[in-house]
Amino acid sequence: MYTLVIMTWLTFVIIPNVNGFGYSKKEQHLWPQKYKLCTGKLQSPIAISTSKAIPLPLPALEMIGYHDFLPMPLTLVNNGQTIKLIVNKNVTYGRLPYIFGAILKQNQQYEMEQLHFHWGTKNNKGSEHVLNGIRYPMEMHIVHRNMAYSNFSHALQYEDGVVVIAVFFQLQDEQNELLQSLVSKLSDVQWAHLKLSVNISITLASLMPLNTDIYYIYKGSLTTPPCSEAITWVIFATPVPISFRQMSMFRTLSNGEEILGDNFRRLQDIGQRKIYVRRLYPWLSVKQDNSRWNFSNLSWFWS
Repeated sequence: MYTLVIMTWLTFVIIPNVNGFGYSKKEQHLWPQKYKLCTGKLQSPIAISTSKAIPLPLPALEMIGYHDFLPMPLTLVNNGQTIKLIVNKNVTYGRLPYIFGAILKQNQQYEMEQLHFHWGTKNNKGSEHVLNGIRYPMEMHIVHRNMAYSNFSHALQYEDGVVVIAVFFQLQDEQNELLQSLVSKLSDVQWAHLKLSVNISITLASLMPLNTDIYYIYKGSLTTPPCSEAITWVIFATPVPISFRQMSMFRTLSNGEEILGDNFRRLQDIGQRKIYVRRLYPWLSVKQDNSRWNFSNLSWFWS
């Protein structure tokens, strides 16, 4: 079990409202007027069906540094549209957590930028992606930048620029102790456009599902403007537990005018995109020569 500890040093900053978009049906309809990419053919989120996904014994997604504490202080932000946890890259630190493997390009590594959440005002909605007809009450996105590019804005200009790990949350009666230290700080950024600098001893592994063997992967976009189509999505099938009480803490937050919630984008057309799912077949020995599987040349689209 991973330990999360909250330190006491806090600094508050008011941040301006510069987001320029909303989540109501009408507001989402207006996104393309200001952000042309939102009408693209590789938009996210999408509905995922196991029966339509292509099963393959794909390599594991390697998550390096996920068991290490993130460098402190971290920044917790209520920007009026979501809650973000941002790493401070100016802190003298070893390497930030990064990922590689799966069917990402060889010799490319993706470093963590930030994580954030999407949730509903009711228990039957909240997640952005839908898996086998289920819309979970919350979804977390861990955003990673391809280290071949100098910064996040630069990375968004390339189709291999960003990888986002998506994790679903499923309600249960018992409190998830691994979430509690983070959840307990939400009240400190209850109001919109607050930024909180805090020492939170937290690992990314403590926010992940216990089973990361099965994941879905596809090519898509940011789910918020500017909707850049530079995202490789990795979506874990196993949800993380969260208690009803912990979920309610997210629903006490404000977006500046009302309760912050239902901050998920409507589903987008899959189009000609392929969705792969990692399956480990019993007959495929880990010692077997997998040279016949050329994952590097897999097509992302139906011809």
